[in-house]
Amino acid sequence: MLRKSRFIGNARMLHKSVKRTDYKLHRTDIPARSTIFSLIQPTGTFHLGNYLGAVRVWKDLCDLKQPDTKLLFGTADLHAITVPKPNTSEFRRYRQEAIASILSIGIDPTRAIVFHQSQVAQHTELHWLLSTITPMGSLNRMTQWKSKSNLKDLNDADAVGAVKLGLFSYPVLQAADILLYKSTHVPVGDDQAQHLELTRDIAQRFNTLYNREFFQLPTTILAPTKRILSLANTAKKMSKSDPNQNALIYLNDEPDVISRKIRKAVTDSVSHEFKYDPVLRPGVANLINVISGVQRKSIEDVEKDIAKYHSHQDFKNYVTEVLVEELRDPREKFMKYMKEPQYLEEITKSGAESASEIAEQNMKTIKEIMGF
Repeated sequence: MLRKSRFIGNARMLHKSVKRTDYKLHRTDIPARSTIFSLIQPTGTFHLGNYLGAVRVWKDLCDLKQPDTKLLFGTADLHAITVPKPNTSEFRRYRQEAIASILSIGIDPTRAIVFHQSQVAQHTELHWLLSTITPMGSLNRMTQWKSKSNLKDLNDADAVGAVKLGLFSYPVLQAADILLYKSTHVPVGDDQAQHLELTRDIAQRFNTLYNREFFQLPTTILAPTKRILSLANTAKKMSKSDPNQNALIYLNDEPDVISRKIRKAVTDSVSHEFKYDPVLRPGVANLINVISGVQRKSIEDVEKDIAKYHSHQDFKNYVTEVLVEELRDPREKFMKYMKEPQYLEEITKSGAESASEIAEQNMKTIKEIMGF
């Protein structure tokens, strides 16, 4: 049983289906014979929000892997084209950078299957099968298609009518991604929690319709770090699409670049103390949250550590030191992997072959259950 002191369950979820990690996973936190799956969109090099909010737990899982545990990590490149990518050379580079980023944070391809989603055809096959049992009303409640299509008025028939089908059905493909491997655990950021709820709903609908307990309802693993916000505007999350590139820290940023961006980060006029107050002091709170995530410490412990600082310069210098040290190894490895494109291609090709074997075996059973 998972220790309550290490996980906080969401009482609204059935089957204790959401768990938040407490700083770092331990071997006893992952049940035997687990299948752990997660993808990230290939938007290029990871930034700090990607790292702390989602993918660093992949490294923890990789380090803890047992012989009977399956790990599958990679890029959600089919999801990425829900926002069209007419610059195909840039898209290919982003996919390559995403794989280099995955390896640079310490994912060992001998312990985890690393691949591009588009390399495994069964993802889209299961997407269609599951779309036939997914209600439109469930998809209509999803927030992703509304935010990505920049809808300001849901009563605007023309604007809603212009939304692309792929963007609207995105959550069904995500459910197919997860259920294709009969995944038991899915580490994601807070913004994906709603999609995992739908995945469990679709799995249960399939099991009920065909009177078979085929799909296990996957558990969502949420990282302990709160959402990392823009360094320039704390009303927004950190995002690569931000036109102000000083608003985010990339994993491959050089120390002088990190220092410059942190110096420019918004804070406030209070300098005699630095406390975590996301309402009244969102800029300072965001930097404290960054330290907490990097050092795997509670907010309270970080506040104790920074109590000695009485100027913004000293506080920001400390944040810079923490980040430069944390990102040193990923930065060096990323640069190394980007000089080895053939190696990256070999990794994803081998990973896709392994993923396809699992996927095809499960698809065969799924289609038999459905009468094909």
